[in-house]
Amino acid sequence: MSRHPKIYARPLLAALAAVTVLTGTAAAVPAKDTPAPVAALAPATASATLDDTYYAGALGKSGTALKAALHTIISSQTKVSYSQVWEALKDTDEDPANPDNVILLYTGESQSEDDNGGNVGQWNREHVWAKSHGDFGTATGPGTDLHHLRPADVQVNSIRGNKDFDNGGSQVSGAPGNYTDADSFEPRDADKGDVARMILYMAVRYEGDDAWADLEPNEKVNNGSAPNIGKLSVLKEWSQEDPPSAFEKNRNEVIYTQYQHNRNPFIDHPEWVESIW
Repeated sequence: MSRHPKIYARPLLAALAAVTVLTGTAAAVPAKDTPAPVAALAPATASATLDDTYYAGALGKSGTALKAALHTIISSQTKVSYSQVWEALKDTDEDPANPDNVILLYTGESQSEDDNGGNVGQWNREHVWAKSHGDFGTATGPGTDLHHLRPADVQVNSIRGNKDFDNGGSQVSGAPGNYTDADSFEPRDADKGDVARMILYMAVRYEGDDAWADLEPNEKVNNGSAPNIGKLSVLKEWSQEDPPSAFEKNRNEVIYTQYQHNRNPFIDHPEWVESIW
């Protein structure tokens, strides 16, 4: 399935101390921390500790019962506004080799964190679960959930648009390893698993029991405004073939400790993808 070997290695950012889980709307985005020297970094939240605490209500479950338990767990979160997302992404996607830059989804390029906006050559906020799939827009909630928002090149983001995810198509100009056709987008190998786990997080977090639509993956492309994104079978393959990287794990940690105080369970437990779907 993969056209090219994975050549992009994403190192670990600073792991941050855990904070008490909060709910509600964030009043302000936390200030950017100065990265600690590598030797002084604390380890990321240990999976055993998370299983004993955060995921205790999900252990031993599978299928729909596991999905329901995870929904309850990750629905307890602090929400950020869409304007706050700009600053948050500068922390969540910080380039570990250059703290003044962010790493862009789809291209892997390192770009100045302040070179953001809507102009050609800048980076903007990519909704991996396209906001038109369920019509949630940029309203606080799914439209501002950091677990599926990533910095991306403006032009590449536009080419992806609201297309579903699938294999195939022609290579995207200026973004080697990415492919697209009329109704689908295939990210480069280094981002395939990230995309899959972001989509599946959204499907568990937003189940239609609040003000938002019930988001679900399916086996279709060209889903339009329906609260669905495909293809599930391809996303499952991508998650298995591109396991969580150090960068992705650290991103999960930063969102948990600094911003939303909830986690993407499929980064902590990739095996839960197959258990649920």
